[in-house]
Amino acid sequence: MRFSTRGHYGLMAMVALAQRYNRGAVALAEVARAEGLSLAYLEQLAMSLRRAGLITSVRGAKGGYRLSADPSQVKVGQVLRALDGPLAPVECVSEVPSSHHCGREVDCLSRPLWERLRDSVSLVMDSTTLADLCRGAKEVSCG
Repeated sequence: MRFSTRGHYGLMAMVALAQRYNRGAVALAEVARAEGLSLAYLEQLAMSLRRAGLITSVRGAKGGYRLSADPSQVKVGQVLRALDGPLAPVECVSEVPSSHHCGREVDCLSRPLWERLRDSVSLVMDSTTLADLCRGAKEVSCG
């Protein structure tokens, strides 16, 4: 299973904001430069993260973005779902019910495997916070 670059890069940006949590708003240009990301792409990701309530924007000379909550309260699963949608290794076991039905769901022998995989990935993502990812960073610890 692979996650998109949206999720990967968005998580990198969120960790960068977590590392700077107690220092006020951070310009996206600074995050893009520090993480080696495209500023234009990062701006797109920031819109989704802001809509999800994970970051807030600050206007003005010292403006930029900051986390909406302490890094210890922001789960990796929240970030990935905000950027990529529901976690699911295959569409028929999505966390969000969909109109997609393959017609074999009742007697599909592999469905329990996909459900266990989805649940395992969700457990890891939902039990890991941004603060957890920051531990051991050379710079400043989160929160």
